[in-house]
Amino acid sequence: MTEPMNEEATEPTVEHGDPRGAAPHDNRRQVLYWRLLARLFDPEEQAALESASLAVVKDLGLPAALLDPRASVDSIVQRHPALAAEFDGLMAPEPPESAEDEDAGAGRDRPAEVRRAALVSKVLLNVFATGSGSVSAGQLARWQSDAGWLERALGCAPGDLRGGRTGGRGAGPTGSGGGTGTPDLSRLIPQIGPELGALEADLVQRMRLREVLADPALAAQLTPSMSLIEQLLRDKSNLSGVALANAKSLIRRFVDQVAEVLRTQVEKATVGAIDRSVPPKRVYRNLDLDRTIWKNLTNYSPEEERLYVDRLYYRHTARKTTPQRLIVVVDQSGSMVDSMVNCTILASIFAGLPKVDVHLIAYDTRALDLTPWVHDPFEVLLRTRLGGGNDGPVAMAMARPKITEPRNTVMVWISDFYEFDRSQPLFEGIEEVHRSGVKFIPVGSVTSSGRQEVNPWFRERFKALGTPLISGHVRKLVHELKSSLV
Repeated sequence: MTEPMNEEATEPTVEHGDPRGAAPHDNRRQVLYWRLLARLFDPEEQAALESASLAVVKDLGLPAALLDPRASVDSIVQRHPALAAEFDGLMAPEPPESAEDEDAGAGRDRPAEVRRAALVSKVLLNVFATGSGSVSAGQLARWQSDAGWLERALGCAPGDLRGGRTGGRGAGPTGSGGGTGTPDLSRLIPQIGPELGALEADLVQRMRLREVLADPALAAQLTPSMSLIEQLLRDKSNLSGVALANAKSLIRRFVDQVAEVLRTQVEKATVGAIDRSVPPKRVYRNLDLDRTIWKNLTNYSPEEERLYVDRLYYRHTARKTTPQRLIVVVDQSGSMVDSMVNCTILASIFAGLPKVDVHLIAYDTRALDLTPWVHDPFEVLLRTRLGGGNDGPVAMAMARPKITEPRNTVMVWISDFYEFDRSQPLFEGIEEVHRSGVKFIPVGSVTSSGRQEVNPWFRERFKALGTPLISGHVRKLVHELKSSLV
């Protein structure tokens, strides 16, 4: 951490000038923002910027602790309670200015803009200058508190952005920042959440996670994320008691969040063709009003201006389905953690569909049949063992006996396909399965972003086989599965 600043340093002369003039106030604001940028990119103090900023802060009647990177916003607000109201909504987007407001821009409150710059700098520096090296539980708690103040400054409730919600107190408005010198954050607010989550995940990675999990109050403040879940899954065998219970709670929360999103995507995906051999249900929601009117037009009475209906027509809603077996094989090596989590949850969702028999296999250098727990992704994840390398033929040896009716079987294989010098045996096994009539779907990864890195040797051979590797975005896999299982 940066050493405390020397408040007795020689202070430069700060030009006050005419209070109605813009230049002196703009210069002061620029000093504060230049200091912010300097400290974000270099933790070392720049003496001139520090002393100039201190002079500005004191002249504004603000506490010098605003410039101390070790002082949390909480501690400053506790000593100066009146500042709490100023931090709230400090950076929230404002409605666009009218022409009259723009004309009056020259008369806006310039000193207030300098004051705002000092407060904004404090919040941004505390949240985004996380440094390097090990992190204590206390430092994590302080960062989480400061991140909550940033969310409040953006017009959200603490935890809203890190939790993936943008519907807090004023979050996501459509303003342009007005003429107050505050940039337009209306479009940036939804993007700040993932960045805060990544920063928190990095801090957790740099600290003793077990220490956090052993403290229920601190563990409750953790935001479930893919990187955090990865650490929990790797370390679960070393946890016990309160720490293990808190770890399971975090995993369960994350699984429920992802499942909610994936379940919606499965429901929205297209399904099989209409089965017209099944009579339509004669219920109001299936009534085909347009067809009913058209077919009964001959019964229209011009004198009475009334249409007499002899017959009602209903839409067919039943779809052709065939009992299918879905075999999901997931690479659980360290590089495929996000895919393991997503596919485990996805398999449980498809296992809940009628006439779909789902089997789940995870592998690294050994294969593990997780089918008995496929309906509960939480239990599946607790039974995984992340790490190790890739030995695809071992997984194929476990998967092949599950193929009883090739024409009614779909096999999804999720991996980066970087094998332990056994690429040829694995591909030969895949080729044989595909030619038997199994619908084989190779997937490079299953993430929300769609990023994927796949062994180019396999990529080219899958293309030649007629089973091109599909995009790793989870939505495309959902669509491909629903198209193949009906």
